[in-house]
Amino acid sequence: LGGAIEKSQLGTIVDWMTTELPEAKPRHLLGIGEPDDLFVGVENGADSFDCVAASRVARNASAYSRDGRYNVVAAKHRLAFEPLDADCTCYTCRNYTKAYIHHLLKSKEMIASTLLTIHNEHYIVNLVGRIRTALVEGRFDEFRADYLGRYRRSKP
Repeated sequence: LGGAIEKSQLGTIVDWMTTELPEAKPRHLLGIGEPDDLFVGVENGADSFDCVAASRVARNASAYSRDGRYNVVAAKHRLAFEPLDADCTCYTCRNYTKAYIHHLLKSKEMIASTLLTIHNEHYIVNLVGRIRTALVEGRFDEFRADYLGRYRRSKP
């Protein structure tokens, strides 16, 4: 399933798709990749995702974090000598600070988008892994509530 899907209808559409497909067939969502959309897809039967959202967000100077998506070029990050996300283990977070990436963005250096893309892709893959673990352990609803409560509530 792919295309321009109205966000408010995503769960209804994915649920319909899963009831129409044979049970043994995978359910793939194309163009669905924002963190909150992943939860809607999974809870309605999606098995896999494919989306450019992580790199598009990066090209627009934003990063994903456990506290929500934020714009790294914002002035408050100019002297933030810490990783994009303190819990992240990606190459970018292990080697660069928000302040340096802020500088790269202000200087219009193309490497800024690359570093942000590395981080955002890592973040999404890690999140899907955590969702998978929560499903296997039977705590998907609890994980979704905890994650989305924090992700939607606060902004770094």
